[in-house]
Amino acid sequence: MKVTLISHTPEPEKIVASAGKLCYSDSDIDNIRDGLTEEKTRNFIEMLVSVGHESVMEHVTFTFGIEGISRACSHQLVRHRIASYSQKSQRYVNENGFDFITPPAIENVPEALEEYNRTISAITESYGKIADLLTEYHKNELMKNGLDEKTAVSKARKTANEDARFILPNACETKIVVTMNVRSLFNFFRHRCCNRAQWEIRDVANEMLKLCLEVAPVIFSHAGASCVATGKCPEGKMSCGKMTQVKSDFEKLKGDIKNA
Repeated sequence: MKVTLISHTPEPEKIVASAGKLCYSDSDIDNIRDGLTEEKTRNFIEMLVSVGHESVMEHVTFTFGIEGISRACSHQLVRHRIASYSQKSQRYVNENGFDFITPPAIENVPEALEEYNRTISAITESYGKIADLLTEYHKNELMKNGLDEKTAVSKARKTANEDARFILPNACETKIVVTMNVRSLFNFFRHRCCNRAQWEIRDVANEMLKLCLEVAPVIFSHAGASCVATGKCPEGKMSCGKMTQVKSDFEKLKGDIKNA
């Protein structure tokens, strides 16, 4: 799994502070950034976070490239609806010999790993056969309608992918570009940095948070799982019971980034 920060709003903390300042003063747009020193920016953002004024965070966006994750993970990721996504298409990209993700728990059980790999191999073989059979079928249909063979084969292969992909597993590797504003990221981190999130999307969320902290440490100083962001766990009886450890790990992460 690899997470890359592709781009972000320039000077994100000054943008947030400026937007917030506009709400609480009669400053003109032309001079809204005047006097926003590093210290004043930090203090203003901390005030905004403390009172829950998160709408000003929506003016800043971060764009990530994520690869080496499963379709099972991306299905969870796109449930966060206030975001923009561009994902590798299984319609237009042939998945012959597709890469796949193996859960750590399966890797730790030899018998499960053997069965897992056997099933993936069988699916890979079946996908190739189905894609070839459908390509031949669609080619013949297209040629009946007057297309030359070369053009018919090209179109047939793309059409074959659309139906052959139905056999592909959730383990199939995918790539996706994600853009979220800061407020959406806060929500995403509260849910997905939590110990109760599935291991794969939790790893993605933690990597995204690290990258955000490197760019905007003040904005994201209290971001993370709900116990970090709000000081309490919303999971009730289903809590992981490790709130103190989660908070400690987050403080260590911030310290490592600051000292890097």
